[in-house]
Amino acid sequence: MTVSVPATSANLGPGFDSLGLAVDLRNRVEFHQSRFFSVTIKGEGENNPRLKGNNLFVSIFNDHYNRLTKKRQNFKFTFYNQVPMSRGLGSSSAVIVSAIATAHEAAGIRVSKRRILNHALVYEAHPDNITPAVMGGFNAATVEKNKVFSQKKHLPSYLKAIVVIPNKPISTSKARTLLPKSYSKENAIYNLSHAALTVAAFFNEDWEMLKLATGDRFHQKARMKALPELFSVQKVAYESGALMSTLSGSGSTFFSMAYDEDAPMIANRLKQKFPDFNIKILDFDNDGLIIER
Repeated sequence: MTVSVPATSANLGPGFDSLGLAVDLRNRVEFHQSRFFSVTIKGEGENNPRLKGNNLFVSIFNDHYNRLTKKRQNFKFTFYNQVPMSRGLGSSSAVIVSAIATAHEAAGIRVSKRRILNHALVYEAHPDNITPAVMGGFNAATVEKNKVFSQKKHLPSYLKAIVVIPNKPISTSKARTLLPKSYSKENAIYNLSHAALTVAAFFNEDWEMLKLATGDRFHQKARMKALPELFSVQKVAYESGALMSTLSGSGSTFFSMAYDEDAPMIANRLKQKFPDFNIKILDFDNDGLIIER
């Protein structure tokens, strides 16, 4: 069996811990029962020996498989990873979601995506990354009584994602320490109104509204100061015609959206300006979690 989960970009400016979308960059795991436990990693993380001995996926998988079956069983896991680690593209959410889904499949128990999403809350307290990882598309989500409530918008093929991936990671936990301890009423209203406008723009497909709507006063500037080049990345993206350009999660990746005919030119300008960064043009992913039996 094969389970795959897409990369995600969260927050999208003002939607702190609540808005996110999926892009077509996937982590895939193939697995089957085996006499001996084994882990093989190909792609992102393959040169990190610690991941084989201290693997978050395996830990979560075992928690759920043992709970579901009340027995221990050895499996061979082969990971094909495309999502960069600690770059703000939801690598930990991809691991969490795929581990939970894989454990249920291995136990022969089929559950809904919504159930998997709610299980993921145990490991990821905020729904902004795990929701698009499971559902695909653009998602607005909140948590009430330990359950995720969300709405999804399918993203059209004429839009492309442009991701600028710096050669320096930013830890999510460290990035949160950079944020203010409190916010003024004015800034809270600013973010509330802009997040609401962002959601409306996505659902109404008013893409030209996104540049204004995705303004933020909660987290972006504080986090971007850890890698000041990101201010220039955003400036170049907007000057080149991006519809929106926001810090992806807590960084260090910067996410931009553009019409498909504009994306190559925007990407080329970013490559010229930031030759040391990895810049990709990606489709959006509307499928989320995929299980191939």
